[in-house]
Amino acid sequence: MSQPLVLHDVASLRGQLAQWRRSGETVALVPTMGALHAGHVSLAALAAARARRVIVSIFVNPTQFAPNEDFAAYPRSFEADCARLAQAGVDAVFAPTPALMYPPGFATTISLTGPAQAGLEDRFRPTHFAGVATVVAKLLIQSMPDLAVFGEKDFQQLAVIRQVTRDLDLPVEIAGGPTLREADGLAMSSRNVYLSEEERASAPLLHRVLREAASAIEAGEPADEILGYGRERIAQGGFVIDYLEWRDALSLGEPVRERASRLLVAAKLGRTRLIDNVGVRAGGDA
Repeated sequence: MSQPLVLHDVASLRGQLAQWRRSGETVALVPTMGALHAGHVSLAALAAARARRVIVSIFVNPTQFAPNEDFAAYPRSFEADCARLAQAGVDAVFAPTPALMYPPGFATTISLTGPAQAGLEDRFRPTHFAGVATVVAKLLIQSMPDLAVFGEKDFQQLAVIRQVTRDLDLPVEIAGGPTLREADGLAMSSRNVYLSEEERASAPLLHRVLREAASAIEAGEPADEILGYGRERIAQGGFVIDYLEWRDALSLGEPVRERASRLLVAAKLGRTRLIDNVGVRAGGDA
């Protein structure tokens, strides 16, 4: 088991990528903020199935955290992350510093509409996606991979990144990796470590409500009633709900019966904010 190369600057990153490309090898990028779990490893596995070389970036991006959010407390475990990636057969880790990504005088961000203003995460984290889009655009331009892989758990983020890539004509394929779950259905997340034992026992309710609501909508039951009932169940389970919404899977606008759609939820349990989503097959009445 070989350790992945660890690269800290853009010149080293591009030099290694150029070497691989001269050999005709395809490259996949998996952007992360570290604190890796099995869900991240599944994204690396998807990347490895689609490309000859896999590079994982580890960068806790300060620009996507609001002043009241947990940037300083966000879990960091770089050595353990590298060991996990070695077991997964990842070829390289790109670990830039904030000073490298945002040097003195940095003055550029990406202005967003479309799925970034869908009334979901953006209602509660209004500066979040500008930070995400800017750092992802930088990572894609720095590495210019053939493929970049993102988890479907952050579904609005995935929609925003796909939109940015299309709009800026970046020659990168964006792939979504299915959400990896614990045995009881809880979506794997770096933030799950914040849950108390009691909260952890309650947390799978989010996924149960999503599954049941998706089945009911697919069966043609009235969506407004299903969503209202789902919100009540989540609140009764001890959550403070931010949203439970049914949206078009591409635009995140109003769902259309004949197209694939998505149920998305965000709610706080204690001090931990959890998000999740599930697909809804085309055919359910609105």
